[in-house]
This record gives sequence, structure tokens and C-alpha cells, in this order.
Amino acid sequence: MANGSRQAAWEFFGAELKRRREDAGFTQSALGVQVFVSGGYIGQFEQAIRKPQLDVAQRLDEILQTDGFFERMWRKLIRDQPYTECFAHVVELERLATQLSEFEPALIPGLLQTPEYARALFVASNPLATEEYAEEFLRARMDRAVILKDATRPKYWVVLHETVLRTRVGGATTMAEQLERLASMMRERKVLVQVIPFAAGAYPKMGKMMKLMEFEDAPPTVYTEAVNSANLLDDPAVVKRVQAAYDLLRAVAESPRASLALIESVAKDYRRCASTT
Repeated sequence: MANGSRQAAWEFFGAELKRRREDAGFTQSALGVQVFVSGGYIGQFEQAIRKPQLDVAQRLDEILQTDGFFERMWRKLIRDQPYTECFAHVVELERLATQLSEFEPALIPGLLQTPEYARALFVASNPLATEEYAEEFLRARMDRAVILKDATRPKYWVVLHETVLRTRVGGATTMAEQLERLASMMRERKVLVQVIPFAAGAYPKMGKMMKLMEFEDAPPTVYTEAVNSANLLDDPAVVKRVQAAYDLLRAVAESPRASLALIESVAKDYRRCASTT
């Protein structure tokens, strides 16, 4: 399903939700209480600004007595989009966020990847994938980065470990171009990056990626990944602990200016290496 058709389908989902809510005599706030979300969330669902998670769609069916309509439509729409179920919600939340704070211990975050770097990562994990599948993955990955080009782009703060800079993904030229692009985005103030150097030794939440997302009119959310699973967390106590861990990561990292100098230095090393091969 193309992006335009998918958005139109979500708009139909929202229109149906509004119609059936009004037919049942609920205000947005009253329905929100019944399905454990705010009235503002219900309004965003109806306008197709935000997509509900599966359990919310199921509760909508239960409260509005719609015989599984919203769950069936949700499953169809999620199945027809290019991301896994959990990550599909992350992509939607990225578009709504006013601030993103991300830590990556091993690779350049997806929003900052060049096509060549992203392709090298994909092929490493999917060595037998068809070219068509690879291109579909790359289109989805590059489409996400559009949010950083908008005038209303979120504030974006990234902490990387030095491992990210030193691990050669796709060869010296690919790494040089990736780090040069990262440095360029830092100079253009599209992203604030800090690097935790090897010399820092042990650091909080070693090896654990995390993405904090903050919003204008909704509580913050945390996204984390494991090998074959992912978690989207909004429990206030959990989010508070992750925010504290992220503050500690920023404290042990180099300053943005020192981090930029390190990134540019490593990029030059890759350029020299590429020119001699």
C-alpha cells in the first residue's frame, strides 16, 4: 500500500471512530476515560495525526460495540506498512515529537544514516535478500529522515559511543561520507551530538540503545530494542529512570565541540585510507 493510500486509510479509520463515538453518545474525553487514554489522544486518532496501539483499538471495539472492526482495520493497516508493529508506532511518534534524545552504542542512528551506510547495515543482516527488498528498506529508512528537514523539526540530541565511529560499515569511503554528513548536520545545528570516548571506560546502561521522545501535549515515551524484540514504554516511573540514565550518559560524554572535532578527525582518517586503496 502506497504512503498516500495508507494515510487515506488511517483517515477513514479516524472518521469511522468519530462517527461511531458520536453515535454512541461519547465525547472524546468520555471515550478516552473508557479506553485509558486522554481525550486529546482520541481527537488525534480521529484526525489521523496519531495511530492507536493494538490494545487501544481492541478497547475501542469493546466500548463502542463494533464487533472487532477497529482491530481488524488496525491489523490490516499495520500489516501493509514497511515497519514492524512496534517500530511503526515509533515512526509515527517521531513525526509528532518536539524533542528526540537518543543513545546508540554501536551504530549511527537511522535518522542520520546515509543511503550507503544504511545499505551496508541491511546487507550485513540480510545477506540473501533480494535487491527489491533492499530498496524497499532503504526507501523507508530515508523517508523517516524527512522530519529533520522540516521547519518544525524536533530538537534532536544524540549520544554515541566512540565504537560507532571506529566500526567500519561498508568500507572507508562509506564511513568517511557518513561521518562527514554527521559533522555537516552538527554544524548546521540540525542535531546536537556528543561522543563517549573509549577513555571514559564504563558508562551507564552499557550497550543499551534508547530513544526518548517528548511531545507538546502528551507524556514522554521511551523506545528500546533487543535482539528480536522492542519495547515502547510510557510508564512515568520507567521514563523517569531512563531520563536519569540519559543525563548520566551526557555527563560522561565529550562536549559537542570536542565531539565534532573527533568525528571530523576520524572522517579524515577514513578519507586517507580510502585514497590509498
